Amino acid sequence: MAPPILSLALPSETGRVLSIQSHTVQGYVGNKSAVFPLQLLGYDVDPINSVQFSNHTGYPTFKGQVLNGQQLWELIEGLGANNLLYYTHLLTGYIGSVSFLNTVLEVVNKLRSINPKLTYVCDPVMGDEGKLYVPPELVSVYRERVVPVASMLTPNQFEAEQLAGFRIASETDGREACKILHAAGPPKVVITSININGNLLLIGSHQKEKGQSPEQFKIVIPKIPSYFTGTGDLMTALLLGWSNKYPDSLDKAAELAVSSLQAVLQRTLNDYLNAGYDPQSSSLEIRLIQSQDSIRNPDVKFKAEEYN
Repeated sequence: MAPPILSLALPSETGRVLSIQSHTVQGYVGNKSAVFPLQLLGYDVDPINSVQFSNHTGYPTFKGQVLNGQQLWELIEGLGANNLLYYTHLLTGYIGSVSFLNTVLEVVNKLRSINPKLTYVCDPVMGDEGKLYVPPELVSVYRERVVPVASMLTPNQFEAEQLAGFRIASETDGREACKILHAAGPPKVVITSININGNLLLIGSHQKEKGQSPEQFKIVIPKIPSYFTGTGDLMTALLLGWSNKYPDSLDKAAELAVSSLQAVLQRTLNDYLNAGYDPQSSSLEIRLIQSQDSIRNPDVKFKAEEYN
């Protein structure tokens, strides 16, 4: 008789996460940016790497392999054949093709057939600052098929505009976009960064009952004049981690996530400066391992302001 799978027989108090994201050998993006923080917060995390690249694509060159939808499904079938498909959470980030995204939707259905209470946290990575960096046909699949099955969405401003169908030019617009997304499916929406008149905000929205007005809040975020890779992947992982610990307090979860992320970025900036490097000259790899105390026990310096 085979020994029990302890993550199933003796589950952690937090949960068991299947994370489908990209992987780089060097550096911290995708699963490399999400798995370790979730483990620090007490989760069992099983990563499926949608790509395996030598480094992120911002470098002059990269090499590696891309997983297709059929290969993803083979991994799911392998887990299923051994009764290993009980997960409390599914986390997805960058997905580069419609066929892979369609298979992810099949994975959602399969996991929910085993655990109907599965929480699906989706970062709908499509683009930023007015530019798409996925094929345009992915937008409609996200809008029409992914949003309705997600439990929590974490778009940036541009992605929220794509999903809600209008331009976000004010805080009121951001709050309205959240309401439109609630109506389509997810009870929790966090627009992770909105640039309004030169100010950077996070807007969070939690609709606790269908048809009810959502509880909404904002967190003002300092602007750091540098570009970091992997921050969106880290932010979504932290939101998953903390919102599961505080299921009725999305504002508290967001305070913890933002405070952790800002500490990681500040640490990264300081380390590059200490190494004599101009942090504005190129994208920076985040210092994840060196910041683990800030991930496990963040000092909450960024507070949510409730909207009436």
